[in-house]
Amino acid sequence: MSILVIDVGTSGVRAAVVHPDASISHEHHVEVLPESPMAGLVEFDASRMAAAVLDVARRSLAEHGPVEAVGVATQRASSIVWDRATGQPLAPGLGWQDLRTVGDCLVLQAEGLRFAPNQSATKFTHLLSLVDPDRALDLCIGTVDTWIVWTLTEGAAHVTDVSNAAVTGLMRADGSAWDDSLLERLGIPRTAVPSLVDSSGPIAAATALRGAPMICGLAGDQQASLIGQSCVAPGPAKITFGTGGMLDMVIGPDRPAFASRSGNGSFPIVAWRRDDELIWGIEAIMLSAGTNVEWLRDDLGIIGSVAESHTVAAACDDTDGVVFVPALLGLGTPRWDFGARGALFGLTRGSGRPQIVRAVLEGVAQRGADLIEAAEADSGTTIASLRIDGGMSANPTFVQALADASGRTVEVSPVLEATTLGAAYLAGLSIGTWSGWDDVAANWNPRTVVEPARQLDRAQWQRAIDRAAQWHPDLSALDF
Repeated sequence: MSILVIDVGTSGVRAAVVHPDASISHEHHVEVLPESPMAGLVEFDASRMAAAVLDVARRSLAEHGPVEAVGVATQRASSIVWDRATGQPLAPGLGWQDLRTVGDCLVLQAEGLRFAPNQSATKFTHLLSLVDPDRALDLCIGTVDTWIVWTLTEGAAHVTDVSNAAVTGLMRADGSAWDDSLLERLGIPRTAVPSLVDSSGPIAAATALRGAPMICGLAGDQQASLIGQSCVAPGPAKITFGTGGMLDMVIGPDRPAFASRSGNGSFPIVAWRRDDELIWGIEAIMLSAGTNVEWLRDDLGIIGSVAESHTVAAACDDTDGVVFVPALLGLGTPRWDFGARGALFGLTRGSGRPQIVRAVLEGVAQRGADLIEAAEADSGTTIASLRIDGGMSANPTFVQALADASGRTVEVSPVLEATTLGAAYLAGLSIGTWSGWDDVAANWNPRTVVEPARQLDRAQWQRAIDRAAQWHPDLSALDF
């Protein structure tokens, strides 16, 4: 009972076939990079994204043959508007990292409404006001999961699952439905938002694909990664180190006590909904993780590839006092300071390329330790070991730095992108490939386990992060 999985990330689109033994085959990937027309803006071509999805999915199916179901995992909060009749996007999609609605968030904050620019709510309003200021057209809005299901079903299904909907900022606090009062305040017509569906269960037939397999799994990428790393009960936690870095852990059927962001900087999420039962979790975020390594490659030119960051950093035993704060887009958990900026401290005449590259990797690792501490404080649970996936999990120097910064065992996912397995598990639970969550938990088999070797200086780290904070005070005032 094989499953086709479509995984749409921030920088590319992947399709693969997942088998009952959780092995993955017939994988295809197409790079679909967002654009940044100016500082703080991140946008993408939704039509190009849709074409890439169909391309990789059809190639996987052509090689493998028919599948029993489809699972979809996507980047969250990125927002798209399109014409219901033609199915054509009417504006560039806004990426989850896009900060153009910071001012709108500040205005709403003064009214007592807390939205973040990396949520969908103000992005939806911005897009609608751009293409339909009078709200006279019959439009669809949605996050990437909604757009991809629309594409796969040739416009038959305008839906989102609750794990994606819950991070838009537009859901009721109990996760049961859209909040009509928020939709009205933000000028978002109820008819434009998608219907809510379970994360696991039959959704709609993917008629754009050969055989029209049923879409049976749908989740945000971080929730899919959580499931893909078998963190399906309270206790284990994972961090995905991709473009950004997200720690997630399951809490259970009861909503966390804090209504939105906690004092420690994490916030409640819907981990998934199955058979109409919500399972809650918490999430802590760093706004830039792998972005910092790309900055070394693309902007500074001091490494030739992402993989080279390991070999260059390994040329020195430590940073010789150099500290990098990875706040290129501000700081997330625990501070949530959108006015913070990246900074290098402790440079001397002897500081060279290896020290700077290692400092960047260690800075991301220190931020990982920040997320762990916040999640432990909010969950009341000790995270004895950490599971990780994402592009940076393939970097041995970084993984060791993470173990050293956190003082915890790090277990590396057997697949680089665990979102693929998570989406497959959700679809497979619906069709009987796996009988229940115990089967999913039993499948965890880390590629490698790394123990702490030394302790990175957390006190020095706090001094550095204090100095990088509030570089742009107006942006730092944003509180959601």
